[in-house]
Amino acid sequence: MLNFVEWLATTKWSIALHESLYLYPWIESSHVLFICFFFGTLIFVDLRLTGKVFGDLSIAEMNKKILPLTIIGFCLMSLTGLLLFYAIPIRNYQNIFFRIKIFLILVAGLNALFFHKRMSKEAKNWDKDSLIPTTMKVSAVASLFIWSLVIISGRLIAYNWFDCDRQPQTEWINFLTSCVVEYQLYEEIDGI
Repeated sequence: MLNFVEWLATTKWSIALHESLYLYPWIESSHVLFICFFFGTLIFVDLRLTGKVFGDLSIAEMNKKILPLTIIGFCLMSLTGLLLFYAIPIRNYQNIFFRIKIFLILVAGLNALFFHKRMSKEAKNWDKDSLIPTTMKVSAVASLFIWSLVIISGRLIAYNWFDCDRQPQTEWINFLTSCVVEYQLYEEIDGI
């Protein structure tokens, strides 16, 4: 995978995007706005499913109106995120916070799959009974928590605390970030 990412970094569009004076900041700003849009709409649905707020709103109607906006926000957030990765592929690929973010997105996706599969079958019954199953409440709270961690880990990508060029790092950090380190070089520097 590292070879592919290194090749990606040498493509003319990746270089142009990274070196762009205006385009990269615009994409980064758009990514943050789309995160707010996505998470903002997600909060309504998840909080409603906890049963603590918006109790007078129909879950089925709320999903019908808000879910398309959430999907649009997710698609735009993902597109701008891919462009940000494409602009600096090696650094992002080897960034531990980026890897944590991707892992959390996969976990959030599995939670959403479970969540929406069950909700599509039973949401109308919840509106009538106003009794939301505990598993759905837990899934809604987990969704909010996981997506919050995605946002936090995404923000931490900007910091270079564990970047490959900041050696020496612990072996487990180098392993988790796929850093290729010439240990002899550092041993020689330490011995001087």
